[in-house]
Amino acid sequence: MNFTNSNVVKLQRVSKKYEFANIYSSLSEYFLVGSKSKPFWALKNINLEIKKGEKVGLIGPNGAGKTTLLSIISGITTPDKGCVDIRGKVISIIELEAGFHIELSGVENIFLNGMILGMSKEGIKRRLKTIINFAGIGKFIEQPMYSYSEGMKLRVAFSVAAHCDFDTLVLDENISVGDIDFQKKSLSKIREFFSKRKTIVIATHYLDFLQKTCERVIWLNNGRIVEDGPVEKVIKRYIKENGNI
Repeated sequence: MNFTNSNVVKLQRVSKKYEFANIYSSLSEYFLVGSKSKPFWALKNINLEIKKGEKVGLIGPNGAGKTTLLSIISGITTPDKGCVDIRGKVISIIELEAGFHIELSGVENIFLNGMILGMSKEGIKRRLKTIINFAGIGKFIEQPMYSYSEGMKLRVAFSVAAHCDFDTLVLDENISVGDIDFQKKSLSKIREFFSKRKTIVIATHYLDFLQKTCERVIWLNNGRIVEDGPVEKVIKRYIKENGNI
């Protein structure tokens, strides 16, 4: 795979398949039709290059393949076909609770999750107070994670990811992080990321946000790229064909 020095992401002919089981209306239909699952191609023959420092938005209806593409770029999942080449350190804010252990305390999980994300133990120690303060769950940070609400787990997970060093940030802005106050805080942190000279790939339905933060937008539908180009041009066509959704 040819890879220029300016590229941090390169996908060639990437496709991703999921297997969905058949749904039967009766037991007799099950025996007549059989139990074979049906393949669903979430991504189909994707070719994509992203340069260092680019801010790229992904748009499209639910089920278009946006989250699957983010997962492949971040290494959470692998394609069934094609080649993927990623340069530098990638941090993803998609599956926030991956890497947590419910028997460990919040502090212990900060170290565990931080090291999974590539932070050193010393680096986590230096940022520990900042991470804890940002999570804002008080004395629960010393308690085992099985005692946490889902919102508290997400607070800790987002705080760890948000304080990691990265070359490329991959995120789904639709992710719900805690209560309303923490959602505002996390959105402020995301906006801060955009002010830095880092590569960011974000999937969102908020077109106004993309117009303010990204220079390039990729429109996905049915697992394929419909259009890839300047933010104003792509969004204008998208709104014309779909409305401001």
